[in-house]
Amino acid sequence: MTSSQGSGGPWSDLDRPPLNAPALRRALVLPDGLWTSLDVVTTTGSTNSDLAARADELPEGAVLVAEEQTSGRGRLDRSWTAPARSGLFLSVLLKPQVPVQRWGWLPLLTGVAAATGLAKAAGVDMSLKWPNDLLISVEGEERKTGGILAERAGADGIVVGLGINVSLREDELPVPAAGSLLLAGAVSTDRDTLVRAVLRSLAQWYGDWVRADGDPEASGLQAAYAAGCATLGRRVRAELPGERMLEGEAVALDGDGRLVVATEGGGTEAVGAGDIVHLRSAG
Repeated sequence: MTSSQGSGGPWSDLDRPPLNAPALRRALVLPDGLWTSLDVVTTTGSTNSDLAARADELPEGAVLVAEEQTSGRGRLDRSWTAPARSGLFLSVLLKPQVPVQRWGWLPLLTGVAAATGLAKAAGVDMSLKWPNDLLISVEGEERKTGGILAERAGADGIVVGLGINVSLREDELPVPAAGSLLLAGAVSTDRDTLVRAVLRSLAQWYGDWVRADGDPEASGLQAAYAAGCATLGRRVRAELPGERMLEGEAVALDGDGRLVVATEGGGTEAVGAGDIVHLRSAG
């Protein structure tokens, strides 16, 4: 079987077959389900940008998956690149009927959903680094294997993007601190299986959260995030807007999803935006 599709053809790397879009649609786009459409593209700049541009014309539940992203973005406009078909690069369009001030929980909800789904499907324990990183352990070392980016889109939407390194080998990692499900000893790196697991988990968590009117406590989200969060209990440095630094111990998540840091002077400060650096290992 040969094809000229994409760079080198979809079967140029036998360990990385293309996604089966029709099978994914049959499994995930269901009459009473959250997901209303699912498209797989060979390559694009950014699935978040593509969905955001169509946010007003698409119903909630649109899913866009790319085999390769050439301009993938993380927080703070950092680039996110990986070989074609080596990971999950997807975005979803959500239009939550909950108070807007609770929308800040969506990146955290997506982290819980992805970690839950991938633990089942890949057999890999994942932890969450506040606010939007997914961590795995590679030979005892904590490494980032995924990230989440949520952006307002259109009149009433929010696009949530998720990137997960699945089959990257050591020599393909963008930085030494990165990891992949393969390097963490995943029992499965079949991306069709992983996409189904992540999107089913996301639909379940999102449904519970919306039914609770976005209440993180009533939906179980706040407790689940805290339980899986590698940042809590750690000494951290928060690099805040305006080049301000804050050091202390990450002690809790507040009701708005902010990270509560206990500072040297005995006070606490809730961090809503910023880069968090883990200063020492847990325990």
